[in-house]
Amino acid sequence: MPRRPEIVARLASRTKPSTHLSTAPSPDPPPPSHPPSPTNTTPPTASPRPVYKIKASILLSRPPMLTRDLTPFEKSYFLYQKRLNERLAMPFSRYFYYQQGTPGDVAWKRSIRERLTPARDIGVYNAYAKEGWNDEVLVGAKESEPEVQVEALLRDAEVEGVKGEEGEEVKKLEVERPMPRVTEADRVGDRKSLDRLLQRTLYLVVREGEGGRWWFPNDLLVGKESLHTAAERIIVQTGGVNMNTWVVGNIPLGYHVHNYDRVAAKTKDDPDSIHGEKTFFMKGRIMAGQANLTDNKLGLTDFQWLAKEEIQKTLTLRDYNAVKNVLAER
Repeated sequence: MPRRPEIVARLASRTKPSTHLSTAPSPDPPPPSHPPSPTNTTPPTASPRPVYKIKASILLSRPPMLTRDLTPFEKSYFLYQKRLNERLAMPFSRYFYYQQGTPGDVAWKRSIRERLTPARDIGVYNAYAKEGWNDEVLVGAKESEPEVQVEALLRDAEVEGVKGEEGEEVKKLEVERPMPRVTEADRVGDRKSLDRLLQRTLYLVVREGEGGRWWFPNDLLVGKESLHTAAERIIVQTGGVNMNTWVVGNIPLGYHVHNYDRVAAKTKDDPDSIHGEKTFFMKGRIMAGQANLTDNKLGLTDFQWLAKEEIQKTLTLRDYNAVKNVLAER
């Protein structure tokens, strides 16, 4: 039986392949508005690190030789403690130490009449009298001053000499007095002497060239020498061999970076070779001797032994700020 034409057409429409979204052809991309720029294939290069000269410097110091002066509060406190001890101590039995009628007994009686107490450096005070409780130093009193106490001890230590001819007074044999805390170098202002400012730490400061800056002894490292070895060499090349010194440790106290002026630092061979100096400070002590710059090899013309506040007035502000935190306050 022949098929009808409409049935054939309906079957043909069912077998027609369908178009899906996943298989749909993608449209062509639009042409670029600008041509692509060429890619830079050169690898990045690191900028050269700055080069510095390495120097070693020695902070050669003389430590304090004396204790510091007492404050007014400390003077009053120590005198109060001495008087309090007189109140708490047992009474002094003079007959146990001095036989009656002997010269020692006579000297003891005379001393008690003068100061009213066995103690020799607390002034006129009787711990067993009605005013024994009043042992604090009064305002304006001089008993707490070390100079007054030293004089009292010296007077008590003086002994009577042999009586002279008839009519002559009895002479006392003077005892040796202690050395003064203020020396001759302090009075004349000799800054090259180590016998000055005995209560302070002094540092060796040198002048670089004629009219140059004041600075601590320093020099470039030679070869592979360490900072410790360089510091020992600098001491000898600066002040000679007549100093008994000691370089303390192998680690520097601090360092200072000095950048050159880029215009002044240029050279013909390599204008950007050296950017500045790095100076490392080593600690040193002088036990004996004195600096002598006669045959120094570092071009130094003068030296001084200065305390911290004197160094502040001598060095430039930049140099002093580099070392102020490693200098001793006393």
